[in-house]
Amino acid sequence: MFRKIQHIHFVGIGGSGMCGIAEVLLNLGYKVTGSDLVYSETIKRLETLGGKVYIGHQAAHVEGAQVVVISSAVSSQNVEVQAAKASLIPVIPRAEMLAELMRLKYGIAVAGAHGKTTTTSMVATVLAYGGLDPTVVIGGKLNRFGSNAKLGQGEFLVAEADESDGSFLKLSPTIAVV
Repeated sequence: MFRKIQHIHFVGIGGSGMCGIAEVLLNLGYKVTGSDLVYSETIKRLETLGGKVYIGHQAAHVEGAQVVVISSAVSSQNVEVQAAKASLIPVIPRAEMLAELMRLKYGIAVAGAHGKTTTTSMVATVLAYGGLDPTVVIGGKLNRFGSNAKLGQGEFLVAEADESDGSFLKLSPTIAVV
């Protein structure tokens, strides 16, 4: 039987590619938990938005989660990843979660060796000034939004696509910028 996903756990939630997705999901109304090795400003922001973040990794952190999202920096031997697998909780890479968000809107993915964050910021800013209110997931903090992510009410999702590990191939944007 299918069940609606309500609780998503991120292992490595403080990473630049992870915290933005977590922020958008929090703003969509999902319960978001996560863990990381160090406390940071991005974690503080997620907590302010209602996320629960643990410092350090423990198997108990994934209890109740229906999906666990991991970054490419997280080992398959991580105790939370192992606990999720033992509990038959799906473990998916960050790029798959971003791809799911992108399916909800007209996706614009920005990839390339240099300038991804700057170009993604420029595209998001142009759309915002044009009154299109995009959803944005970016690798760096965008001053206009005060964060590296924003849930917009418009039809576009602008995302920085990481090609370093090939994970951007999981995305199916409407528009690709290289």
